Amino acid sequence: MPRKTSQTLTEAELPIMQVLWRKGTGTVQQIQEALPGPALAYNSVLTTLRILERKGYVAHAKDGRAHVYSAVVAEGEASRSEIRHLVSRFFRNSHEDLVLNILEDRGVAPEELARLRAMLEQAEPAPHSPAGSALQSAALKTGPRSNAR
Repeated sequence: MPRKTSQTLTEAELPIMQVLWRKGTGTVQQIQEALPGPALAYNSVLTTLRILERKGYVAHAKDGRAHVYSAVVAEGEASRSEIRHLVSRFFRNSHEDLVLNILEDRGVAPEELARLRAMLEQAEPAPHSPAGSALQSAALKTGPRSNAR
């Protein structure tokens, strides 16, 4: 039975999307050459681009015989989608729980907490944004503490 297609970006798809976000457009060969790390086979890049196209992340236009790929989904939009997926999967749709987990995991120095509070006081989150109220609530609950664990 085939594996279920992930609607979020996989580890193999993200570097290809990062190339497209950085360059704007590219053929399979141009994308392959721009990828960091060990070289991927042409067919691997092509297959991944086709998967990304099916998922709605990229589109292509024909330029002679070549297909020129471009990102359809902006990097910020993809990032927000990944965060929504993470929040729904691990934090029961609670942005506050996500923020608290991050703050508790790495500990917050008093200076950093003061800077976060100042940023939150200046920020006016959108009325429909659960993240803004979650951040404010998390900052208030966290209180001063040391980095020592």
